[in-house]
Amino acid sequence: MLHSSDLLKKNGLSITESRKQILELFLLSDGALSHSDIEKKTSAAFDRVTVYRTLQTFVEKGIIHQIPTTDNSILYGLCKDSCEAGHHHDEHVHFLCNSCNKTICLDDVTVPHVKLPNGFKPLQSAMVVKGFCDDCKVS
Repeated sequence: MLHSSDLLKKNGLSITESRKQILELFLLSDGALSHSDIEKKTSAAFDRVTVYRTLQTFVEKGIIHQIPTTDNSILYGLCKDSCEAGHHHDEHVHFLCNSCNKTICLDDVTVPHVKLPNGFKPLQSAMVVKGFCDDCKVS
């Protein structure tokens, strides 16, 4: 498993305590995280602005990606190796569990190609599937 310090170095970022701790949360998480999740899990060690700036830096560097939600809030998920600064290649489906509210990146399920009319140029595609995760499945 890649360590937070190695990932920060690989992306040309200085290693700060806030970056290390926030990145560790993503590396240890099995689902997406919200800004408030991160604030709670860092034990208020960092202020809201530090968390926000760290998340924005990670998005810009291709370390994490934003995940759309039905309530217009933003979740963040760890990117795979194919992402880089300014170029996200995370066109996979995100699964939102109706029971536990966990959002999971389904890396092996890609967003279908949408044929757009002439003159339209897509920048990013996102797809959210709602249902029940394996832990919460209804029999």
